Amino acid sequence: MTDKIIILDFGSQYTQLIARAVREASVYCEIIPYHKSIDYTDNLRGIILSGSPFSVNDANAPVVDIEAIANRVPVLGLCYGAQLTAKLFGGLVEKSDKREYGRASLQLIQEDTLLDTVSPLSQVWMSHSDTIKKLPDGFSILGTTESIPVAAFKRTAGNFPIYGLQFHPEVYHSTEGKILLKNFLVAICGCSQDWTPAHFITDTVAELKNKIGDKRVIMALSGGVDSTVAATLIHRAIGKNLFGIFVDNGLLRKNEFEQVLETYAAIGLNVKGINAREHFYTQLAGVSDPEEKRKIIGGGFIQIFDQEALLLENIDFLGQGTIYPDVIESASVHGPSATIKSHHNVGGLPETMKLSLVEPLRLLFKDEVRRVGLELGIPAAMINRHPFPGPGLGIRILGDVTSEKVRLLQDADAIYIDGLKKWNLYDKVWQAGTILLPVKSVGVMGDERTYEFTIALRAVTSVDGMTADWSHLPYEFLAAMSNEIINNVKGINRVVYDISSKPPATIEWE
Repeated sequence: MTDKIIILDFGSQYTQLIARAVREASVYCEIIPYHKSIDYTDNLRGIILSGSPFSVNDANAPVVDIEAIANRVPVLGLCYGAQLTAKLFGGLVEKSDKREYGRASLQLIQEDTLLDTVSPLSQVWMSHSDTIKKLPDGFSILGTTESIPVAAFKRTAGNFPIYGLQFHPEVYHSTEGKILLKNFLVAICGCSQDWTPAHFITDTVAELKNKIGDKRVIMALSGGVDSTVAATLIHRAIGKNLFGIFVDNGLLRKNEFEQVLETYAAIGLNVKGINAREHFYTQLAGVSDPEEKRKIIGGGFIQIFDQEALLLENIDFLGQGTIYPDVIESASVHGPSATIKSHHNVGGLPETMKLSLVEPLRLLFKDEVRRVGLELGIPAAMINRHPFPGPGLGIRILGDVTSEKVRLLQDADAIYIDGLKKWNLYDKVWQAGTILLPVKSVGVMGDERTYEFTIALRAVTSVDGMTADWSHLPYEFLAAMSNEIINNVKGINRVVYDISSKPPATIEWE
């Protein structure tokens, strides 16, 4: 049984980063809201208390019984978690004289297993307005900074150790934070570091076989990473009893429908391709409002998927490519939520289908999904593809959607994406795409004047899409793309490059 760490979430913006850091150490972890009861199974090795936007002195500050937890497993409190620990055990936490935010230098006061191999003056990242003025009895200081007398501490008594850090070891700017976390996970909690893609695949396939048995599963595939990896895992478990449906809504990339079906066939998936382009073009005719376009595209997909599902008999399960960030977001620290986000692959399918869900990726982050996909032998070209919006080119065509506009955008986008690959820039960009603007301008080609559309190129760097910076692509590359698009795509005579970051802009324009 895989060793497990639980992160109690008090609402911090960094909680997912803690989980990522734990997983990177090959230790399995789960995030649960602070108010949820803890299952102390044999494989639970420790608890991490997250940060929080609250002050521990707020009237409605979230609280857990840390002493009861420490009677069962080791505890590590980070920022709010450290301050809450200090307060609950009788210490003093007050507003800082100044807000403590940004880089600081951690000075080690005494040796401890948590600090093993950490440099005497290690850079750490602060982000809090409260500070621990006095530690409780039975606690000792492990480290300080220039402005914080208690930056790291430990309880020296009790069944299991309690540690607290008033900085964030999980963020990039804490240069040796991963060492601290690994020391806690391995040396203090005794985790065996066996959480690997191969281990996940073995366990997941066995669980799927046990759950599904000889029953049948239907699944909508998008050609994206999540649905492809999820389908491959289910296929490993039940073979031809998985029935995949891939709908071409006419808003995919150029030649994507045919290419994806070929890949699915090559990796052995049982997938039926549905050409529904005309259905979507008809429904979208004359519609310019972005939200209405999204609803039409989503509703049309559900309608077609439902029609295809009714052609199959004895289907008991619905497969989905839900990943862990979606699961976390649906379980707020302010109270449990049963909401399934509408952007899940088939979120909002008719209740008449009465199918049980199978979500083999619901415990994985996006980067972990990619590693599992490569371990499964799925072609790297598919696993490393940039994210693509669910409504496809429908929200990259500003204004109404027509088949001719789709053709223009597909041709321009194919030139741009192929160019990124040829110039060895594709893997340096998190997401790239083209946008067809509802703007025509005058141009000159030879001796003729033109009045044609404008294309915007977009490329961003990001980790998870929550924030993104515009990619500083070489001018020479952008010039080459502009020339190639204008010379080869009749109907476009102007190319611009979007240099907006998120926030304040979004990655997609609609």
